[in-house]
Amino acid sequence: MSKTRSIRWDKLDNTANLFPSIAGESMTNVYRISVTLTDEIDSEKLQEALDIVLPKFGLFNVRLRMGVFWNYFEENGKKAPKVHEENTFPCRFIRPNKNHSYLFRVTYYKNRINLEVFHVLTDGMGGINFLRELTYQYLRLTHPEIAKLKGDSLTQGTSLNREDSFVKNYKSSKPSGFNRQKAYLLKLEKVPDGEFGLIHGMMPVSQLKQVCHRYGVSINDYLVACFVWSVYQECFHGMPNNMPVRVAVPVNLRPYFDSVTTKNFFVMISAEFRPQNSTYTFEEVLKIVTDSINSQISKEHLEDLFSYSVSNQKNILMRPVPLFIKNLAMKAVYTQSALANTTTITNIGNIKVEPEYEPYITGFYSFIPMSKGQPMKGTICSYKDTLVFTFSSILADTMIQRSFFKKLVNDGVEVTIETNGEYYD
Repeated sequence: MSKTRSIRWDKLDNTANLFPSIAGESMTNVYRISVTLTDEIDSEKLQEALDIVLPKFGLFNVRLRMGVFWNYFEENGKKAPKVHEENTFPCRFIRPNKNHSYLFRVTYYKNRINLEVFHVLTDGMGGINFLRELTYQYLRLTHPEIAKLKGDSLTQGTSLNREDSFVKNYKSSKPSGFNRQKAYLLKLEKVPDGEFGLIHGMMPVSQLKQVCHRYGVSINDYLVACFVWSVYQECFHGMPNNMPVRVAVPVNLRPYFDSVTTKNFFVMISAEFRPQNSTYTFEEVLKIVTDSINSQISKEHLEDLFSYSVSNQKNILMRPVPLFIKNLAMKAVYTQSALANTTTITNIGNIKVEPEYEPYITGFYSFIPMSKGQPMKGTICSYKDTLVFTFSSILADTMIQRSFFKKLVNDGVEVTIETNGEYYD
């Protein structure tokens, strides 16, 4: 008699429950993290590396199933997605039935490896975790001398933990802490449907640190304030406005709650600037933005933010409600919160790699797709002494990006610009 192997399944984390209800062609919820190497990519070796690494990551080796009351993950078990050369705009919607039912894709272009992930799987930390190990495996295949030195297993510090840290750290129900008041929205001319503009600004971390030390703020606060300043200058023309510029800033919760989960574990806070006076200097805008961010960064407040959504998930009265009704409710709540922010700026931090692999890796960068009411977003990523601030946008005009980088240059930061060609004449 043949034995039937049981198929493992897993719950979506608390935040992941939202993404299937809102994702589609126009709002994909697919982000990208890329690594650039010293040599051009060997597609066969990259496919082989993915075939080896994927079975070791239960988090990525799943398909999404629709239940009566909630979506859930089921072990996939199919061949890994086909690696192919990039030939479209990035962050496109992932159709599982055309991707061996997987919720991520791997592409390459020249010397760059791209990992694109449907946010239902994990946040940026989980994505980095997977891309780093995929890159290590690829380099071991293309440089056998590394394999002899390092072996062929995952790095010791790589987490495979899949707990729902939202639920684990939930203590009691709290009222919603999210701002639902509408923010100033960037309603400008857009590029043709399906197109996607990228502008990468690469700059020395050491110079940024000097500038931020002079202002007495963190790099993250400074860059968020530079974006707010650019909107104030280019869209408000330095004049008062009743609508606030509000920037959603994701906060990685792992350090605050001693978590090593590879699932989503973040909340959004908002940096707000409401220009009520006649004129503001950059220093004044910077102080307002920094105070706004710092007032929300405490373990207690961050816990309050996710406790509201966890309490809804655990509500006994909500459990028997059919999934399609839950989806309608989640869409409505999401729309309110999305329109409460002008943009989102996420910082995935400084990416570190094992010393043996450093000679073959030249850099990382990341970016996120558009969402309702937010046609432009920013992503911060650094490797060694290079920080990359990437604007992803479907707006035809680049006045905000130009103003942003001009401010950095005027403050003494050398910036090198690269684009994906969308803004070439």
